[in-house]
Amino acid sequence: MKELKISEAANIKVNGRTTDSRDPLTLLWTGSSLELNVKCTELWVEMAGPFTSHENWIAIEINGEVISRRMISAEKEWVCIFRSKMPEKPTRVRIIKEVQAMSGDPQHRLDIYGLRLDGELLPVPEKDLKIEFIGDSINSGEGAIGAKGEVEWISMFFSHINSYPYMTAKALDADYRVISQSGWGLYVAWDGNKDCVIPPHYENICSLAPGESFKTKGFSGKNDFSSWQPDFICVNLGTNDNEAIKNAGFTDTDKLRETAKSFLKTLRRNNPGAYIIWCMGLLGEDTAVYIKAGMEEYKKESGDQRVEYLSLPEADEETIGARFHPGSKAHAKAAGVLTARIKELKA
Repeated sequence: MKELKISEAANIKVNGRTTDSRDPLTLLWTGSSLELNVKCTELWVEMAGPFTSHENWIAIEINGEVISRRMISAEKEWVCIFRSKMPEKPTRVRIIKEVQAMSGDPQHRLDIYGLRLDGELLPVPEKDLKIEFIGDSINSGEGAIGAKGEVEWISMFFSHINSYPYMTAKALDADYRVISQSGWGLYVAWDGNKDCVIPPHYENICSLAPGESFKTKGFSGKNDFSSWQPDFICVNLGTNDNEAIKNAGFTDTDKLRETAKSFLKTLRRNNPGAYIIWCMGLLGEDTAVYIKAGMEEYKKESGDQRVEYLSLPEADEETIGARFHPGSKAHAKAAGVLTARIKELKA
């Protein structure tokens, strides 16, 4: 068995926004992953999941299929990914962060330090399609796993692999990134807080991560959009704004229209070639009227016609999951609709 630091390993692929540091590789966003293509009988990965209040979970994918899901220790540990595989046959591996970036936890992260294997690392094939998903708890997979009636807001009930971004990307064989935060909105959060919104953070790597250490490591810095340009951007924001309208006394709905238009300008400025789909509906789409109005104003003023709105199927009694959020069945239905639309646009 040979041991390699991640910072020294060739032919590794990192999916998801992060900094250039690889000592260790730090993953924050949900769905971020380390991807490998190996020829060996046995593979171990050294990792840690430091946290203050919300621990990390990972999923392990082998040759395109998830084979396990587990909690990660806050301290460094060697995790056996597989053993007794045929060494002459390449094995594709992804170590996937299941839990969202935690804006309320100054330590929450997944650190990956090294590899042990008795073989070689091969280049990871690039995919032809790239998709960026932007949203809230729905994109974070909150409640996508767990029994109906579970109400604790804990990491165990977050599951990226049971969410529609994962399912859509898999169906389309796409590389992807997810920018999402539970409870956050387009203009206002679920509780009326106007600071907990995604647009001001979009152009940074992960500036919603709290704590001075993340700033020191560069996560508050500007994202390098030139290094990764999506073919499609799927925005699912507005659900929490509706909660603020219903429960927190928010009445300035013109701000939703204005912010939707402004955010579309930001997305286009940074992603000139992407087709933008604003998709809502898993937990209703009452705010869609304001978002559509902002979208039409944007299209009229800019002449940009590569933008559209797409309704997703609403979760019902059969498909609702934990924490009154869409379950995996609801996510699967949404993924089916979104996948079909992207295929039409690609044709």
